[in-house]
Amino acid sequence: MGYSPERKAAVLKRMVPPNSMAIRQLSQQEGISEATLHKWRAKARGKGQLLPDADAGPEGWSSLNSEILRQLV
Repeated sequence: MGYSPERKAAVLKRMVPPNSMAIRQLSQQEGISEATLHKWRAKARGKGQLLPDADAGPEGWSSLNSEILRQLV
């Protein structure tokens, strides 16, 4: 199943603060496999997006992440 760039951006945005949602939780809420979400996160990181790991807290993250995300997708 293909996902639109808008859908991917919306889901990835939920991974960064202030949401900082774990992939497992996102998978359950969005109906997207964890493997797909991990691939999206890896691809975004490869393009320079700063996305926290599952156990990372929001400390030190800035609103710049949202702007970078908009540019990548």
